[in-house]
Amino acid sequence: MSPFTSLQGEYNVARRPVMSRNMVATSHSLSAQAGLRMLLKGGSAADAAIASAICQTVVEPTSTGVGGDAFAIVSDTTGELHGLNASGRAPAAWTSDRFAGRETMPPRGWDSVTVPGAVSGWVALWKRFGRLPFPELFAPAIEYARNGFHVTPTVAALWLREAKEIATEPGFAETFLPRGRAPEAGELFVNTHLAVSLERIAQTEGEDFYRGAIAQKIAEHSRLHGGAMTTNDLAAHTADWTTTLLRKFRGVELHELPPNGQGVTALMALGMLDHVGIENHHPDSAQAMHLQIEALKLAFADVHAHVADPASMAIDRHRLLDDDYLRKRARLIDPERASTNPSTGIPTHGSTIYVAAADRQGMMVSFIQSTFVGFGSGIVVSGTGIHLQNRGAAFSLEAGHPNQVGPSKRPLHTIIPAFLNKAGKPLMSFGVVGGPMQPQAHVQLVLRTQLFRQNPQAALNAPRWLVMDGNRVAVETTMPRQELEALRALGHDLIMQTPDNTFGFGGGQIIQRFGDGYIGASDHRKDGMVVGF
Repeated sequence: MSPFTSLQGEYNVARRPVMSRNMVATSHSLSAQAGLRMLLKGGSAADAAIASAICQTVVEPTSTGVGGDAFAIVSDTTGELHGLNASGRAPAAWTSDRFAGRETMPPRGWDSVTVPGAVSGWVALWKRFGRLPFPELFAPAIEYARNGFHVTPTVAALWLREAKEIATEPGFAETFLPRGRAPEAGELFVNTHLAVSLERIAQTEGEDFYRGAIAQKIAEHSRLHGGAMTTNDLAAHTADWTTTLLRKFRGVELHELPPNGQGVTALMALGMLDHVGIENHHPDSAQAMHLQIEALKLAFADVHAHVADPASMAIDRHRLLDDDYLRKRARLIDPERASTNPSTGIPTHGSTIYVAAADRQGMMVSFIQSTFVGFGSGIVVSGTGIHLQNRGAAFSLEAGHPNQVGPSKRPLHTIIPAFLNKAGKPLMSFGVVGGPMQPQAHVQLVLRTQLFRQNPQAALNAPRWLVMDGNRVAVETTMPRQELEALRALGHDLIMQTPDNTFGFGGGQIIQRFGDGYIGASDHRKDGMVVGF
């Protein structure tokens, strides 16, 4: 018997779930096929995820890049879970004095650039779980960088939006505005410098990026443009393996990575929802949405106050997940009225890619990678084709705050992969991109797929909402009108947005175990797909 209420699509969206024994799901069709190529060659799910992620640095540069960060959760062939934090740290010269007189961290430019960690993540994941030669994972990306790829509609729209803001950042126009403008949908885009950089990274297993010629170019570009990053900062970087944090909920376990990420937000919200009767409401009802929104407001308030680089946190992360504490927090939820005091404190937008991959041997990978806001800092290092993230913008300048900027410190991070176990066995690799949307979507998808038994594609097709500050909630215009009116009656200030042009509701990918194979889904809000065999 199927574990889902229906295997048919819902919400009048054309996409349907895919089933196979080997599978990749991403937000870009070329990236998904890059991962599939690795699986067809006998590679592992880890090989497929890495190849897909590398490919997306080329074909989806608006959301990710070689100069970004990455995180992963891997379920190996025995079902054991492994967490990987490949996020970078601030330059050693980033003392609070460097930013004195500012109210917020710079959003773009060199003073927003932390050490890129994605390359170290590819290497660490491959060394532990890869089967194919490392350079082979780069072949599709190098091919598209050197010979070009046709820009997809979603990527073209984000390219145009972000280019208006960062066109004057060093190296950006030269690399990403080759005709003096952003490429239009369907246009061929080539990045030959990036092809050469990817070859060097592949041949040296990442060493050139952190200790070789590319590292020297990054440091020299920083020096020329007033940045603080040095070759020592790059050489000191490491990716770290870690255990996951988990929360049990109605027969499943949601696993998230520990801080410096915001994954604990979703765990806290689920813990509160365990005490408010969420199961008594229809998944698309205003009351079900209201309870989730209120739980997330409370969780975000705690995350904004306490979560940062673990070395700087004054409170143990496990205290935030204490059953008694979450029960007390749940009592603050008024089932009949929206609260206005809690604040999310999380940036309102972001650009990220997510990859889910699984193979017939049972390995499942949940992988996420980003340059933060679209095109990150806007900085492109001369002669490399590599643009750099602006993760430093997520630091606080509040004196004494756990997330206050500091030397060699990791900032609070928005990108979070997720994983579900059931009865101690791997069940679902999933994630949703989009800054503060990520933990909110994790909660929505766990409830839809596990509590309300929707199939993965139906869960992704469903209309989404996004908690903002105060009692403001962004909602997709595809929601039923009567539920929107009911939410307003509860005191929520609704901001109507279409799913196609705001990017605020992100894009998700899901691979869930189903019989002796998998069922996969890809979000219609992006240009991606699920592929398998």
